[in-house]
Amino acid sequence: MSRHGKFITLEGMDGAGKSTHIPGIIQLLKARGIEVVSTREPGGTSLGEKLRELLLQEEMQPETEALLMFAARQEHLAQLILPALARGAYVVSDRFTDASFAYQAGGRGLAIEKLQTLEHWVQADLQPDLTLLFDVPVEVSIARLATARAPDKFERESADFFTRIRNAYLQRAAQYPERFAVINANRNIEDVWQSVHNVITTI
Repeated sequence: MSRHGKFITLEGMDGAGKSTHIPGIIQLLKARGIEVVSTREPGGTSLGEKLRELLLQEEMQPETEALLMFAARQEHLAQLILPALARGAYVVSDRFTDASFAYQAGGRGLAIEKLQTLEHWVQADLQPDLTLLFDVPVEVSIARLATARAPDKFERESADFFTRIRNAYLQRAAQYPERFAVINANRNIEDVWQSVHNVITTI
């Protein structure tokens, strides 16, 4: 399928504050006359949202978790992301495949090769045009989550789990520097937004 739009993803540990900046990104793009489709993973479709509930609440084998993540992603791509890109829209997604490499490979310890096989099967050569990685120290993430709503199963994990996730994200960013922009999210919200704004205006 031909692509005319742009695909922007936001990544980071739970508590990094990435979701806070999605409305501002959408507003910035719409001010340029761009159609924007905002979505999230897991989710984005009727089936994807049902799978999201299972994935965030039910305990399961790491392999099952990864397979369900990519099953939701297959529907997400077919029903929403690819059609939007084909008609020239910008898709802004709260998480995408980088999250699987961070959480299921980094956090859960699944072999990267297994995820690479799923990645190639589900999305072929499709990758985001831009990925904003909101990075904070693990202790900051945990402190923020302690004051948030009732935590899901990922948010209840140990500091070691979050450390592995952060390291996996940073390794992924180092592997694909052409599309990653690492945002220091351990600052006040205005300063973080200025960094986001500066990156978004280049795409």
